[in-house]
Formats: sequence, structure tokens, C-alpha cells
Amino acid sequence: MTKINKAACIGGGVIGGAWAARFALAGIDVSIYDPHPEAERIIGEVMANAERAYGMLTMAPLPPKGKLTFVKSIEEAVRGADWIQESVPERVDLKRGVITQIDAAASPTALIGSSTSGIMPTDLQRDMKHPERMFVAHPYNPVYLLPLAELVGGEKTARATLEDAKAKLATIGMKGVIINKEIEAFVGDRLLEAVWREGLWLIKDDICDTETLDDVIRYSFGMRWAQMGMFETYRIAGGEAGMRHFIAQFGPCLSWPWTKLTDVVDLTDELVDKIANQSDAQSGARGIRELERIRDQNLVGIMHALKAGDDGRGWGAGKLLTEFEDYLWANAKKPEVDLGEVKPLKILDTKVSAAWVDYNGHMTEHRYLQVFGDTSDGVLRLIGVDLEYVRDGHSYYTVETHIRHLGEAKLGDALYTTCQILSSDEKRLQFFSTICNAQTNEPVATAEQLMLHVDSKAGKAVAAPAHVLDKVKALTEAHARLPMPEGAGRHVGQKR
Repeated sequence: MTKINKAACIGGGVIGGAWAARFALAGIDVSIYDPHPEAERIIGEVMANAERAYGMLTMAPLPPKGKLTFVKSIEEAVRGADWIQESVPERVDLKRGVITQIDAAASPTALIGSSTSGIMPTDLQRDMKHPERMFVAHPYNPVYLLPLAELVGGEKTARATLEDAKAKLATIGMKGVIINKEIEAFVGDRLLEAVWREGLWLIKDDICDTETLDDVIRYSFGMRWAQMGMFETYRIAGGEAGMRHFIAQFGPCLSWPWTKLTDVVDLTDELVDKIANQSDAQSGARGIRELERIRDQNLVGIMHALKAGDDGRGWGAGKLLTEFEDYLWANAKKPEVDLGEVKPLKILDTKVSAAWVDYNGHMTEHRYLQVFGDTSDGVLRLIGVDLEYVRDGHSYYTVETHIRHLGEAKLGDALYTTCQILSSDEKRLQFFSTICNAQTNEPVATAEQLMLHVDSKAGKAVAAPAHVLDKVKALTEAHARLPMPEGAGRHVGQKR
């Protein structure tokens, strides 16, 4: 799969800064040009929120963070970049001029994407020397979390450019969708405009206030759309007869005088004040950065929920997250350890995120099991049991776990885990893991686990292959020289 080696962001506002964060957290160096005097501070705050969100989002090994470099000109920013993202204000003349400057200074093979939310790419590429590599890459805020980008070509855009952009976006955890024809506002904003317009009428006519309208969305169809979109949702609403039945049943409603979608509401000062005052009452007690963090935490939770599925691959944005994590694991630095080293293996470094804590601010019980599970995965990768191995139909399954809680892990605490192999044979692997506070090195929890090597297709325990057993044996023999860890062999309720 092709990847982005260096990115440039021209414009560092809400969208441009979030693009920079998305690139950097995927391990890509980013050059940024924005004449705003506080651009570096603003993007630094966006980056901090993005890092916090990624800490909640995935335990897959992110590559080393890309370097953000703030430069003094467009020419300096695009030098050496193979993906250039323009995110300047929505004015055709400004955007066209900036894109023409980018085109003149960039490598002829560099991709040039515009974050415009509605301007036709043909209008933007008018004065370019290499218009075939320019396209719209319209994202959604926050770009570092929401994975969609609408890819829209102009009259002179090569189809290969759009396909290349789609492939490259996948390597940073995004889903590029190619829109077949350019149209003002593309697809997403056309839909949003319809809902926004109707919403403005509902507020103007005092049908409801802004909080009620938002509640209607977020407690109902918003959740359906998050995982299945609109047409597949309505297909289900049609029952066993499917979409044809749904359209036959509800299609006539489209001609009823329900909507004001074809009427434009007059945004008078009075209406603007009404909306602003209701919005302040709804959300004004919280600052914008706090609202962004709450939004990010909620989005992470939704994506995690969508990772669950009968096939273990998830649905919607959750499935995409699973695929991105697979890519990260496949491209991560392979674990290296001295298999003859006589000390417990240090496996994992992590931090207690806001999504992990309960009402007391302590790490919740199931998160301990998650950290121990991630530690088990780390041990398995060390002995050669990686994703490819599992896809081939073999793995180790946990058959018994005993967890002891010895201390407290609180919000923001840095943790690490160690693992000691207690025993093994051709089918079994028994080990003892410890979660430690990284600042004090004190144990927070321990887990003793027994795993069986299985043929997942046959559904039974089988002997592991020689190349795995050789590594298991080396670790077991080395760790046999260690003292038995305190707490090993205990059962629940056993007296000390």
C-alpha cells in the first residue's frame, strides 16, 4: 500500500490544524504555513487534544510522532512534500491563488488536496500547470478522529490521482470516498445543509429550542446513522420486503407539506440572537477546548462500540479502526528481546485515559483485564504469534485468569507491564503479569494466566509449531532461574 512520506498543510485553522495532527500521529513529518501570529499555539492545542484522543482510541503501536515544522512561505512548506493539503478560508479567489502557488512550487508528482466544503475543484484548478493532481479532499471535524474524506476531482483531475489519494488515506486511518461527479457542496454538506435549513425553521417558528433539536438527533437516528447510514437503515425499516416496501409505504410523504427545505429562512438579527442565546444556555458553561475533549471522548467510545461484531471485525467506523490497527501492527517495529535474559519481560507502556476511569477517577475493573490482555498479545508477538499467524488458523487462547488488585490507577497515571513465564509445554503457556505505576514502580495489579495453543478452525488444542516452541522454551528456561513472583499460585480468598 502506498503511503505519505511528507505532508504540507497550508492553513492551520480548525481543519488545517487537525489535518496536521492526523498526519503527525501517523508518523508523517508536516510542514505548516499559516500567517496567523498565533498559529503555532493554536495548532499546539489541537495537537494536544488529538494526542489525548488517540491515547483513548487505540493500543496499537503508533509510529514515532511526525515533526511539525512552521515555515514562513508556501514555497518552503511544500518542498519535498508528496501530499499537500490546502485549508485556507472559503473564498474562491483566495483558494485558487494559493493552489496556483502550491502548484508552481511543489513537485509535479505531489498530490494537492483542498479542504473546501463546497467549491468546485474545476474552479480551483483553473490556473494550474499540473491540474491533473489536484482534487478536493473534504474532511469532517475533527479530522484527526472522523475518518471520512470526500475525494472530488475537477474536469482536469486524473482518475489515478483519486485512486492514489484513497490508498494513501487508508494508511493514516481514513476512508476516502470518490464522488463520481463534481457538484457544489459535494455529498455530505448537501445532506447537512438540508438538515441545518430545516433546523433553522424549527427554531425560528419556536417548535423547539436548540437543545431539544440536538437531543432528537443524538438520541435517535444519529446513533443509527453512525453505524449504518441512511439507506441501509431504511432498508431495515422496510422489513422483510426491503427497500421497495419502504419507498412504497413512505414515499408519498415526500409530497406532503411537512418541510420548508425549499424555503430559505431569513437570518435576521432577532433570529441570530435567539439561536445564539439558546446555544449559550445549552453549552456556554464549557469552553471550546473542553467541548472538543468531550466530543473526542464520545467519538472514541462510539468507535470502540462499533468495533464489536459477530466476525470480530466490527461495523462502520469501528471496522475501519480495526483495519487501521491491523495496518499499524503490521508496520510496527518488530519486538526484540533477549530470550535468554534472566528478568521479567517489560511488555507495555500505557496511560490511564479519561475513557478508562469510573466516577471515583480510578481505572475501572474491565480496563485492568484489557491491559493484561494487551500484555498477553505482546508476549505472543514475541514468540511469533502475530496477526498473520492467527489468520493462518492458529493462536493461543486464554483458559484461566486470576487478577489481584493491589493499588489504585488514577486518571493520567503512566503504567507499564512486565511478564514472567512460569511454565510451558507443547500446548500450554502459563505466565504472571504485573501492572506497575511508572513513577513509583509499585505494583498496581497482577494476573496469572494459562493459555492453550489451538487450531481455531478445528476448535481444539494442538501442539504449537517448532519455531514458536523454540522461543517459548528459551523464555521458560531463562525465567526458571527467577524467584517465583509473590502471589503466583494463589486462589481467590486464600489467606496470605
